[in-house]
Amino acid sequence: MIRVFIADAHPVVQEGLKAFFHNSKDISIVGKGLHYRDLTEHLHSKKADIVVLEIELPGFEEIRALRKLKDTYTSVKFLIFTSLSEEIYAISALKYGASGFLCKDSPMNIIKDAILKISAGGIYITSELAEHMAFNETATNPRVLINRLSEREIQVLRLLVNGKRNKDIAITLSISDKTVSTYRSRLMKKIKVKNLVEMLNKLQHIDLDMY
Repeated sequence: MIRVFIADAHPVVQEGLKAFFHNSKDISIVGKGLHYRDLTEHLHSKKADIVVLEIELPGFEEIRALRKLKDTYTSVKFLIFTSLSEEIYAISALKYGASGFLCKDSPMNIIKDAILKISAGGIYITSELAEHMAFNETATNPRVLINRLSEREIQVLRLLVNGKRNKDIAITLSISDKTVSTYRSRLMKKIKVKNLVEMLNKLQHIDLDMY
């Protein structure tokens, strides 16, 4: 039986979820709280496998506080259940330790699916969020960005990563210092970094000799 604690400031949400899972063979509502301290008091003294957590729960100051919860109660998983925008808050919630994110307009059967998936060790997000995250990953993936560079740009990039100065690059490639500076600025923009240090960090695990 999956033990679930509901942390939500709205009694109607608490009672609705409790009623829905009343006869469930898989999920048991073991507690509910209207304030952050209700949640921490329960987790400190009793057991819960999953917390259905509203981001706007009184006392829960910011989404980053989720990291502290995860570090303190390492065996507990958190499903964010909120009326706030998925597009704005979901990625941050997952970053700070949530195992899932659902908006409150989700059907009850979706909430059950999310709890079951999280309990089994998975991450639950909507297909729309998954597509959004995949698009962002593709758009900023260093390997994807490098594949879009010209042969000359890769030559300049390889020399920059190897610690060569603009003057040395100019001599090696038989181009002017000004042209090297132009390539350098263009590479910063295409690889989406602000300076050479960021570029080195972003490309540290990539073998440019393969390109």
